[in-house]
Amino acid sequence: MPVHVAFLRAINLGATRAVPMATVRAAAEAAGGTGVETHLNTGNVRLTSPLRSRAKVEAALEAALEAAAGFAVPTIVLSPAELREVVARADTIDAERGSDAGHHVSFLKAEAPADAVAALRAAAGPGESAVVAGRAVHLLLGAEYHRARLTNALVERHLGVATARRITVVREVVRRWC
Repeated sequence: MPVHVAFLRAINLGATRAVPMATVRAAAEAAGGTGVETHLNTGNVRLTSPLRSRAKVEAALEAALEAAAGFAVPTIVLSPAELREVVARADTIDAERGSDAGHHVSFLKAEAPADAVAALRAAAGPGESAVVAGRAVHLLLGAEYHRARLTNALVERHLGVATARRITVVREVVRRWC
């Protein structure tokens, strides 16, 4: 059975969207997942599923999570190979920049059209940029993340449903699960 890595959007960001990782694991199992593991409290989930389609895995997880949490939890699923590609791209980017500081990745439900990517790049603040590769948007931000214009909210406005992680978290997920 294929291994999938799911990134849950906007959980555990406040009291109204709190979901314990035990609940996330139980929901993933209710969606047919086995070998379920979580990393950190931000919704990084590894599972094996008999479902082969990424869209079917996402839909099953979203339904189970909504039933367990009581609210919709958009879910973005990637394969281990896709995640290794994201990290390889990040390594190249960070080598050119000389640092991984301010490097975040927004994962997308679907690849973005070129015109939407251009609009996102145009909306970036000074010293910020976005590198889009498949369903990953590498957000390269200045030193003050909380003042950045190039946020996951902006990514969603231009490119659709997304969830962001620091590149260090993505690297750790790949090290553990891919």
